[in-house]
Amino acid sequence: MSGHTDQAFEAELQVLRGRLVGMASRVEAMIAQAARSLVEGDASLADCTVALDPAVNQDEMDIDDMVIQLLARRQPLASDLRFIVTATRMATDLERIGDLAVGICRRGADLRRAGGGPVHPAVPRMALVVEGMVHEAAVAFVRADADAAQAVLEQDDVVDDLLRELFGELLGAMVDGHAQVATTLPVLNAARALERIGDHATNLAEEVIYVVRGRDVRHGGRGGSIT
Repeated sequence: MSGHTDQAFEAELQVLRGRLVGMASRVEAMIAQAARSLVEGDASLADCTVALDPAVNQDEMDIDDMVIQLLARRQPLASDLRFIVTATRMATDLERIGDLAVGICRRGADLRRAGGGPVHPAVPRMALVVEGMVHEAAVAFVRADADAAQAVLEQDDVVDDLLRELFGELLGAMVDGHAQVATTLPVLNAARALERIGDHATNLAEEVIYVVRGRDVRHGGRGGSIT
């Protein structure tokens, strides 16, 4: 029975798709909570964020297992094969986003130990952008919308610009003696983590384009479509 007419196989693909979307929703929440915990100095919110990490790790392991089972038991056609193989890469990116959110919570703890203080406004702006990137990549995935995924890629420049703005101002303030290293470094490191989340969200969008169009756009690739 061919892969595209097997209703049981289609149902299994739907389960896999749903698990990826649920994982994306979980890491979206982690990004938002981690950023708030940093900006607001909220240790309990940081704890809530860290508490979500084991579930994200389990999502990755379960998705990998589902992929292995599908490949072992089925003979998927090209388009389904692209989706199945891509699912494990997407799960890896989502798991790393969760780890980075936990890292932001740790930078918040460093900041609190150093006495706290205001966080540069670029940080919550970066958090909003990268959370939106993850969300829009997940929506593009569900809708098989390569154009929406392409729009996610363009948001990465916004994140990079915010990071440059933040680093320029805070590093300059430290050099001039207007900012304490102990309270500035955690903010810089948190911003760097947010920039890396943006990179992983970009990866997610690139994977969506690959699944939908069969074209690998990673590393600026311009590969042709695969049938």
